Amino acid sequence: MDTKDLITEAKAKFSYNSTKAYLKDKYQSKLIIAEQGGLWKISPELITLLSSVYIPDEIVLLDLYENPVKINRSKFLQKAINTYQSVMNDYLVEWEKLKKNR
Repeated sequence: MDTKDLITEAKAKFSYNSTKAYLKDKYQSKLIIAEQGGLWKISPELITLLSSVYIPDEIVLLDLYENPVKINRSKFLQKAINTYQSVMNDYLVEWEKLKKNR
């Protein structure tokens, strides 16, 4: 392998890794939503917490800024699931395109 090939390969790997990091940041930011008076980062852990608590339907959680917020659990759970699935589906589409171009 000559120097040109090594440089080309290094540039391609750097481009792939930077695009991968950009996609991750792009879709992580789409998982932050304002809902019921708080700012939330939707995650599998939050969805699990909301799914595991049944009574009462109103619960108090800390938002991203560590503020206690009383929320309607069932409404927030539905919004969290819908947001998470929508963002992850879009992320997957772009991820597949990136893998093909690699």
